[in-house]
Amino acid sequence: MRRPAVAGMFYPSNVESLMAMLREFVDYHPDDSVIACVSPHAGYVYSGRTAGRVYSLIPQVETYVIVGPNHTGYGSPVALSTDTWLTPLGEVEVDTEFVEAMPKKIVDLDETAHRFEHSLEVQVPFLQYINMGRNFKIVPICMGMQDEETAREVAEEIITAKEETGKDVVVVASSDMHHYLPDEECRRRDKVVIEAILSMDVSKFYDVIYRMQASVCGYGPIAVAMIYSNYHKAIAELVDYSTSGDVEPMAEVVGYAGIVFRA
Repeated sequence: MRRPAVAGMFYPSNVESLMAMLREFVDYHPDDSVIACVSPHAGYVYSGRTAGRVYSLIPQVETYVIVGPNHTGYGSPVALSTDTWLTPLGEVEVDTEFVEAMPKKIVDLDETAHRFEHSLEVQVPFLQYINMGRNFKIVPICMGMQDEETAREVAEEIITAKEETGKDVVVVASSDMHHYLPDEECRRRDKVVIEAILSMDVSKFYDVIYRMQASVCGYGPIAVAMIYSNYHKAIAELVDYSTSGDVEPMAEVVGYAGIVFRA
């Protein structure tokens, strides 16, 4: 069992409080053309509204592949969890059929990387909320290595498993944008990164990330979503952008982008 690491910190551990927050953030009108997304992973009070705009559009499918960065440094460079995941809203099973269909050339089965990692965990209550009353499964992938070659290999593993199993899948890339900059500077730099994502040019995206020395924590997972979406001839759309400064005035903020990929 993968037990919650950040319930009561990043989001409420109390079911009623958590449900109230999710109801406030999500206005559910799913779009079946959405096959992937970028959703932030900060505390819900800061990034929950932007995440909610994304999840308002995410369709109900069999399997959600959640790809997030490794903030802790623990575990394998690309780590896949097969434990059952627990949140205050209940248990979610990992799609073992999908996992077995992945070639696992770069992905390791490893729970250590997931034990204290928040980037994937904070996405799960949103998925539980939009799938309330129906079964779904997840495939949680934590990326310590985030270079372009690694992102391409992870995306290929997901594409291979989807084609082999024939499952309906949505890829959720968990990432915040720039960290700890004055609000105006954060917005200016995030605009450049977001434009690169919307271009669907993965090499251009990496060039922007490296050239700007961007503090975008989940650039590898974003690239996985872009590569997966390019394979399915999808287009990207920005559905929401905010910073932590929108919630309360602060000298340094973090940026949050909500992006969907439609095929």
